[in-house]
Amino acid sequence: MSVATPLPFEPEALGTLLTKSVPGFLGFESVVKFATGQSNPTFLVTARSGRYVLRMKPLGTLLKSAHAIEREFRVMRALKGSRVPVPDALWLCEDPAPLGAAFYVMTYVEGRIFWDPALPDLVYSQRVGVYDAMNKALAALHDLDPVALDLGDFGKPGSYFTRQTARWSDQYRQSETGDEPEMNALMAWLASHQPDDDGRVALVHGDWRIDNMIFDAQEPRIRAVLDWELSTLGHPYADLAYQCMQWRLPHEGNFRGLAGVDRAALGIPSEEAYVDDYCRRRGLSGISQWPFCLAFSFFRLAAILQGVKKRALSGNASNPERGLKMGTAVPLLARMGLEASREAQR
Repeated sequence: MSVATPLPFEPEALGTLLTKSVPGFLGFESVVKFATGQSNPTFLVTARSGRYVLRMKPLGTLLKSAHAIEREFRVMRALKGSRVPVPDALWLCEDPAPLGAAFYVMTYVEGRIFWDPALPDLVYSQRVGVYDAMNKALAALHDLDPVALDLGDFGKPGSYFTRQTARWSDQYRQSETGDEPEMNALMAWLASHQPDDDGRVALVHGDWRIDNMIFDAQEPRIRAVLDWELSTLGHPYADLAYQCMQWRLPHEGNFRGLAGVDRAALGIPSEEAYVDDYCRRRGLSGISQWPFCLAFSFFRLAAILQGVKKRALSGNASNPERGLKMGTAVPLLARMGLEASREAQR
């Protein structure tokens, strides 16, 4: 959904810039901001030559390494033609001068975005197909060879959880707006329970969830995976655990989880079945350290949402009202991370 909100740049200047720089772009007509795109402001651009999506960094002071649209552009370019469908990345402008911040332009992909993971508008067989498509695409992503994609330098191989725990702990401290004892306890538990590095390295998405995908209008088929801002070389189980948080999150309020939903009746697999399908596709016997992976995922999401809240309070969030609402979830996510950590002791 696009909304008529004030733009941070002049539409006419944007049209001139895109006509000059984007291959095939012709006849600029309009630009409107999508209501979504909390991390990076995202806009629908319409021209005689078609529809495009422009994604830019937020204006103002940003946390170091955050809002990495350059990484999004690079990874989508690398994935074009692979078994993981992505929009065509057309042009990257790293110079902040034209619009006030760096941005890139990609093709607009027609299809459906499902905001509710319970998929209330679909029938049983369609829900089965949608979840199987997500599982298949995730396994395909992790089976790709980063070196063959020219992404061998896209991150540091090895010790992923150790590095990411340190990174997001630092990000959280920089965006902290009050004392959260359970978040402190979760960070302490993660720091003292780091698993041994098992040598697994894959291209990871970093935000693998149903509303970051565009599905075909008729079939349960993914047409494009979006939002690669957090992608890197990392541990594949992190992506799997991140998506499986949705099975545990509440299906109410600001959350779009699956807890309390009759998944069997709807055709949605259980967490265990979803993990088993992923393992079957990748030839794995199981997932070691699963409670740690889940606890880490809850922690990382809490740190991300704390950053969203901080930007909202600072006045440079894409959607300040929504950002503040999202920030209220941090204590609950920390509690759920601690609950997952206790599964390691059973």
